[in-house]
Amino acid sequence: MAVLSLLALASLALAQTSLDSFFPPASVVGFPGPTPTGNEPFEVATGPAAPAQTDYFPLVRFRPSDEAANGTYDPFAVSFGNLSPALSLPPTTFSPAFVNSSALIPPQCTLSQVHLLHRHGSRYPTSGSAPASFGVKVANNTGKFNASGALSFLNTWKYGLGAEILTPFGREQLFDLGVSFRVKYGHLLDAFGNGTLPVFRTTSEDRMLKSALNFAAGFFGIPYEDQYHQSIIIEATGFNNTLAPYETCTNGNNANGAAGTTATNDWVAIYLKDAAARLSALSGGLNITASDAYAMQQVCAYEINSLGYSDFCPLFTQAEFQGFEYSFDLGFWYSNFFGAPVAAAEGIGYVQELVSRLTQTPIATHNSTTNSTLDNSAITFPLNQPIYVDASHDTVISAIIVALNFSSLAATGPLPTDHIPANRSFIVSQVAPFGTQLVGQVLNCTSGAGPAQSYIRWLLNDASVPLTNVPGCTADPYGRCLTSTWVSAMKTRIEQVSFANDCLANYTITDVIGANITDGRPPASAVFH
Repeated sequence: MAVLSLLALASLALAQTSLDSFFPPASVVGFPGPTPTGNEPFEVATGPAAPAQTDYFPLVRFRPSDEAANGTYDPFAVSFGNLSPALSLPPTTFSPAFVNSSALIPPQCTLSQVHLLHRHGSRYPTSGSAPASFGVKVANNTGKFNASGALSFLNTWKYGLGAEILTPFGREQLFDLGVSFRVKYGHLLDAFGNGTLPVFRTTSEDRMLKSALNFAAGFFGIPYEDQYHQSIIIEATGFNNTLAPYETCTNGNNANGAAGTTATNDWVAIYLKDAAARLSALSGGLNITASDAYAMQQVCAYEINSLGYSDFCPLFTQAEFQGFEYSFDLGFWYSNFFGAPVAAAEGIGYVQELVSRLTQTPIATHNSTTNSTLDNSAITFPLNQPIYVDASHDTVISAIIVALNFSSLAATGPLPTDHIPANRSFIVSQVAPFGTQLVGQVLNCTSGAGPAQSYIRWLLNDASVPLTNVPGCTADPYGRCLTSTWVSAMKTRIEQVSFANDCLANYTITDVIGANITDGRPPASAVFH
């Protein structure tokens, strides 16, 4: 049988090779027609207005169960937390002072360098997550219940989502991000010169690599392989990787880093209690708990992102989707943001790399998640690029924001687990949606008769992030800070955050939620063993 199988495979391969000969590549066919290249675009410097990401085509907008036919509720913008598609934020999202700020270069400034840190695109659920478990529950009870009304589709529904990898929409998101980034910043490619190719980075995980390649296809066009170098950093236990720092942060993977799950579960039991009873009444014999209702909301979000629409979505009210959004805020705040004891340490390696790039100085001490092999090479970690692009995960980008000490996002403090506060400065869908982008612009600006000075400012999904919390940085209508001042503050921040202490030391925090952490570091109440 083994010999026959090998022969069959060989026969199929031969047949395929024979078919391929009928479809020669473009390099063989020839006749490409005219191919002149135009000037590189530079929309952030030449556009009359900043471009904005406002659409999520081809996903279909749904209506919550209590929305009128003429309602304007936008579930993609305010319902899905980190499962939302990235949309451009209003300029005053993080400060009312930025009413006139945008991604456009401020007046009397020129752009010398841009740093992009982006998340991968829309993906299927992670392996073994709640949606898959709910799918098993429904399958195991098929024929034992007879759902009715809005839930009647459940009688024939079968769970069919993949796991981990990008959805078709996720591929589109990153291709579009690449195109938009070329239109905004393509002019900086002219500054490479001498045949030098850009080096962009991602991790080895499939959705990460495919996101990076889709970005490259959008940014460079096809074929893109000979237009840049793709650095792929191993994402696995035991490998240092600033774009996946949780692989080497012990305390991020034990009870010290699990408070987000506890906070989320506490909130789910409250905000979905009525929904569970309502859905159970329609299920015709299938007991639906608050946890099941939460899984159904997740199925809604994932099916929307992968299939374009989901029958689960109209089962819930606007208030329940607001509760759904808040569940992600809680999970991130206590496990991946300013309320987590390991967040600053997990993000500090990227800050070390950023300072290295901005000062064109190699990293001297590798005491966090920096990779001493890759980061010490001018080939794999160049220090003189006008464009840097790094792909990472939502939890990592949130941790890097903590390490960068963008504390204005933590201004309203720890999040309660029993209600949604009237005002909160941290909303996950603004910080870490699918395809999120954190952009650092390095500018040369003049004022009056003085010489030009170097400034840096940060845009999170096109909204300026305040830097007034950074020592030495003053209020500015565009969010700028002198680069030298900002770098000095980041060097101090690097000295303050101890990866060895926060990530690797053996300590216990009795109650992370009650500890009221607001700096992403272990509290004074932590007991070291």
